[in-house]
Order: sequence, then structure tokens, then C-alpha cells
Amino acid sequence: MNESKECHFAYDLIRNDVLKDLLGTEHDSLLYWIGKTLARKYPVETLEEAVEFFAKADWGKLELTKERKQEKSYQLEGEWMGRGDDRCYQLEAGFLAEINEQWSNTVSVAFYTVKRNFVQITVHSDRRDFIES
Repeated sequence: MNESKECHFAYDLIRNDVLKDLLGTEHDSLLYWIGKTLARKYPVETLEEAVEFFAKADWGKLELTKERKQEKSYQLEGEWMGRGDDRCYQLEAGFLAEINEQWSNTVSVAFYTVKRNFVQITVHSDRRDFIES
């Protein structure tokens, strides 16, 4: 195995096996909140910074594909997708929900859909539910 594949194996092992065993039935919801916490700890101010963060964190290639007043759709791609990798993407969804909250000052939630070779993450912001600073 080369060094890059060993690194991916270690990351996948922790992400797909260790965390599932450790967090049990709360795995998905906890990863969502961990993603929100990470976005507070590592704030990004622009889409370009978010794209860079995703790449640096080895979460995949992030792209904004659709933007409306209350909804943004992102496409996330990674070389592991479509290869039987059954990871949950709540971590990434929570991160995107939080950064969109910070950018819009409104309550935002995210959900994802796994497609064949990418993940679509949709973030809804409630323009009537402002966050107090």
C-alpha cells in the first residue's frame, strides 16, 4: 500500500467503523452536531474557504450547485464514492448548516442524499428565524 492509500484506510477505518461502534445508535445525529461544532471552531467566511476546508479535511470536493433565497444545494465528490463505502454524511451536512447560519444569521438545517458518485447536501435557511448575536 502506498502512503496515500494507507492514510485513506486509517481515516476510513476511524470514520466508518470506530465512530459507529463508539457512538452506537446516536452516530448520525451526533455527527451532525459535531459538524456544527467544527464549523464554529474553524469558521469559514467564503465559499472558497469552505471548499478549501473540505479538501484539507479529506471530506471531498465541494461545489455549490444551486442557490435560492432560502436554499443552497452542494455537491460533494470523493474518490471513495460509488465503491461500497457506506459512510454517513451528517458531519459534512452539519458543518454546512452551521456555516450557512453564520453567513445568513438565520436558523439553517441540512440534509443529504447519496447519489451514484456524489452526495447532494441541501441547506434550508429560515429567513423568518433570525439568530440573536
